[in-house]
Amino acid sequence: MELVPVSKLACGDVDLERFLELVREILSRGGVTTTVAVDPKTGAVVYGSELCATLAKLGTRYVPVSYGRVEEVFVPLEALGFFDEVRPSTYRVFLSSEELLYKNWPTPLVRLSRASVGGRVVWAKLEGYNPWSMSVKDRVGWYMYRKALERLGRVERLVEATSTNTGLAIAAVSNIYGSRLKAYIPSTVSRTGEFLLKLFGTEVVRSQRAVLTVELIDEVEEEARTSGAVHLNQFYNDANLEVHLRYTAKELELQLREAGVVPKAIIGGLGTSGHLSALALYFKSRFRGVRVYGVVPRAGTSIQGIRRVESGMRWVHLVDLDGVVEVSPEEAAEGVLRIVRSEGVLVGLSSGAVYAAYRQLAEGGELEEGDYVLVFPDHGFKYVEQLEKLLKL
Repeated sequence: MELVPVSKLACGDVDLERFLELVREILSRGGVTTTVAVDPKTGAVVYGSELCATLAKLGTRYVPVSYGRVEEVFVPLEALGFFDEVRPSTYRVFLSSEELLYKNWPTPLVRLSRASVGGRVVWAKLEGYNPWSMSVKDRVGWYMYRKALERLGRVERLVEATSTNTGLAIAAVSNIYGSRLKAYIPSTVSRTGEFLLKLFGTEVVRSQRAVLTVELIDEVEEEARTSGAVHLNQFYNDANLEVHLRYTAKELELQLREAGVVPKAIIGGLGTSGHLSALALYFKSRFRGVRVYGVVPRAGTSIQGIRRVESGMRWVHLVDLDGVVEVSPEEAAEGVLRIVRSEGVLVGLSSGAVYAAYRQLAEGGELEEGDYVLVFPDHGFKYVEQLEKLLKL
């Protein structure tokens, strides 16, 4: 058996269900238990292509290889270079604005001092520190675009339905690579969000009927078919889930190791469901007893960036959540106000909703003493219009 760089193997692909099955197995065991068999003459993978593809998607540096036949082994994740991609540059020097994104990870994990009461310690993962949209969607937009480049060689035009952040992320990486983006936005997007998309050079089509971004998918699909543009489709593109397994979840594990804690629970918003589904899959496989809660708008209301499960989500039904908490727009805005006035950090409305959900769970007696991770998806500057209306300060 030898460890071969994954870049030297033609691993092929693996379907989503088998990928999730292998991910659970690898994470729960802390490594792999069989080799990938390759032909000793040609170097082609002859057995274990699904394992090979899964390791490639998880971002390992190496694959355990044997020649001619499969061997039983145990190779721990660390030996495979599992965490190598999420170790930042010491002095934070970046050779391009694309590196400014992915080589600037991990995003910060910060203890919220004044929110940590009653024996519960609250940690916030601040995705607003991503540089383009100032949100978790930078990861998704970048990774979907990169996967499209690998598949197509070049991308001239793109179309996407967005409530702002994914559109800004795709627009940023499009500007880097010389592509053009046409974004369809629902009627609920703020004037600030629309202006920012235009500032990034995006052609914007605002719907007068759609309240949710997902309601625009058919229209965007038709535009892609008739114009020949690429529709990355954040709602159904598995790169949305994969990027969070490959980067976000691993970052969070290393950060929690440094803090010396294992969380009792992780709480995050449900939009496309990509990041929370990945965190649920990862942490429930890797650690025993970690709970994961999703946050959605209360029935009959809308909060930009999150939506209700029944509106249709690809990945959340494939993982185990311990509960879904409903939050009103007013409670989300109050959550923003509490964080900014107690911790000095301005977060977005979906982040405020996550904090409001944490308070509901804590005050309802569902959370015992211990450490809790709240994923704050974005920064608050884009939501000043909505906050002004909701808070009436």
